[in-house]
Amino acid sequence: MIHNFNAGPSHLPAEVLEEAQKAIINFKGSGLSILEIGHRTPLFEESVAEARALVRELMQLDDDHEVLFLHGGATTQFMQVPMNLLDADETMHIAHTGVWSKKAIREASCFGKVNILCSSENNNFNYIPEDFCVPESGKYFHITSNNTIYGTQWHRIPESPIPLVADMSSDILSRRIDFNAFELIYAGAQKNIGVAGATLVVVNKKLLGNVTRDIPPIMDYREHIKANSMLNTPPVFAIYMSLLTLRWLKKFGGIEAIEPLNKEKAALLYDAIDNSSLFRGTAKKEDRSTMNVSFVATNSGAEKAFLDFAKQKDIYGIKGHRLVGGFRASLYNAVSLESVKHLISVIKEFESGYNG
Repeated sequence: MIHNFNAGPSHLPAEVLEEAQKAIINFKGSGLSILEIGHRTPLFEESVAEARALVRELMQLDDDHEVLFLHGGATTQFMQVPMNLLDADETMHIAHTGVWSKKAIREASCFGKVNILCSSENNNFNYIPEDFCVPESGKYFHITSNNTIYGTQWHRIPESPIPLVADMSSDILSRRIDFNAFELIYAGAQKNIGVAGATLVVVNKKLLGNVTRDIPPIMDYREHIKANSMLNTPPVFAIYMSLLTLRWLKKFGGIEAIEPLNKEKAALLYDAIDNSSLFRGTAKKEDRSTMNVSFVATNSGAEKAFLDFAKQKDIYGIKGHRLVGGFRASLYNAVSLESVKHLISVIKEFESGYNG
């Protein structure tokens, strides 16, 4: 058995893969593959509608919020958000907590003014800033709710007198928060809600239509809302995989059931790292992510040796990002408690036998 801790695309539930396998051969008894059906047929329209409805149900969204499945990943949203929300003479505020916020800053500056309200860059983004106040002036305030590379997470959503926008790509639907407190949420699907190719956007309709620029229809959220996420040919298979993953999460018990499990997985792994003489965590303890556990070896010579040892023990995807080094274990919703316990046992076994 492979224990997959990859940061994304990431581990998927076995039953989701099994159901997808059937659909690739024969989708809903149609005799056609999900890969070859028409996207405007009732067969697929039903799937998109169900996926959007499940997001609404799991997030407990109010009637002002619309759910979209789009192309382009979160990277496209770095540009599409300010294009729809920010005029050239207006300012957006942002918390700079890593690579993804840096990209959001760069893209937003093409459309309006950007104010870095707070930053953790001074210590390689290993913490979440605290000493700041969101001003009442400004079009919106942007955060990255979880930072995959550095292993940090906003455990307290900041209060904001202006619209709150979040990149939730790596912790979407993993914990209970008030999703209605955000005017816009975007997330690549490939970590917690499916496979690469689909992007979830949740947007308050009241936020739209307030910029003076002409927006190309394909980039205008309002046009996608009118078309029920099918303004152009959607990523059919990726959306279907999101549907299957959302069904799995609902069957599991929803966010209320998955959150305690995610906390347990993270707590066990962090405890093992904290009690190790060979490994240490990289993120400030109070800001540690429950989704991405970043750690390094205290002995530089142990890094390659541990990666080789872990591979022998069927552990996949724990090599850390080049900006942090070391190791990263991603504990997304579908990663089992058994896999986490296996990783912990491998850490302890390696440490007991390492003579470097």
